[in-house]
Amino acid sequence: MAMTMTGEYVLTAEPATVWEKLNDPEALKACIPGCEELEKTDDGGFRAVVKVKVGPVKATFKGKVTLSDLDPPHGYTISGEGEGGVAGFAKGGAKVRLLKIPEGTKLTYDVEAQVGGKLAQLGGRLINGVAKKYADDFFANFVQVVSPAQEGAAPA
Repeated sequence: MAMTMTGEYVLTAEPATVWEKLNDPEALKACIPGCEELEKTDDGGFRAVVKVKVGPVKATFKGKVTLSDLDPPHGYTISGEGEGGVAGFAKGGAKVRLLKIPEGTKLTYDVEAQVGGKLAQLGGRLINGVAKKYADDFFANFVQVVSPAQEGAAPA
């Protein structure tokens, strides 16, 4: 089952600061809902362990994330895949772009993802709703990590 999501956020930090946090495993681990482990790998990507709950299905996904099309501090493409045992699998990617604006930085993303196994059997509306919530939670957390004084920041 495939899904797509897009969004944008305005952060009060400069693009170089946002870029640094997008590549910092500790910052990312603090932002990813359910993330138990996130380590940088020798190839510049990451290895991750994330616990998720989608409706009645709980799973621990173990996977890897690779970064490509690196254009510091303007953006990159992030791709990943994870296995969740009997729950199934998830794989996908996102194009993340950073644009300097008077307020700081506008971060935009375009995500394409696929899930299979038990997760895919739950139905598109549930999967899309949970995926959107995870994305919203990640970016709300990321805004707080990058711009801690930025109260009540919301999607642009």
